Amino acid sequence: MRTTADRIRHTLLFEIIGLCTCTPLASWILDKDMSRIGVMSVAISMTAMVCNYLYNLVFDKVLVALNRPVNVRPTWMRALHAVLFELSLLTITVPFVAWWLDLTLWHALIADIGFALFFLVYAFVYNWVYDIVFPMPVADNV
Repeated sequence: MRTTADRIRHTLLFEIIGLCTCTPLASWILDKDMSRIGVMSVAISMTAMVCNYLYNLVFDKVLVALNRPVNVRPTWMRALHAVLFELSLLTITVPFVAWWLDLTLWHALIADIGFALFFLVYAFVYNWVYDIVFPMPVADNV
């Protein structure tokens, strides 16, 4: 399994690259001030970092409990991993987005689904590339 330091690097890089990409795009699409979107994005990012760390730790532990290697992730598993993470994060962030952007829950859900779709694709690609650039040590796998 990955070390704590590796998980922290994974999470920080994910959020930094995601924020730098998503904030200007969301500001333009939602026609909201970049600073307002930026603050919201950082708050969601901090929430996502904690959730990401815990989610990936639990995901790896489930794989170990099922006697599956943690370093072998076929495409269907990567897709499932990304979808489940985004759904769990959506349930946490929609009320915040509604409040911060002064939107109805429905409009916040639509906006947050846009964020989720962006990050769904981004998470899939990022995690795949991360596993190539920073492979897990074979000795730590089950």
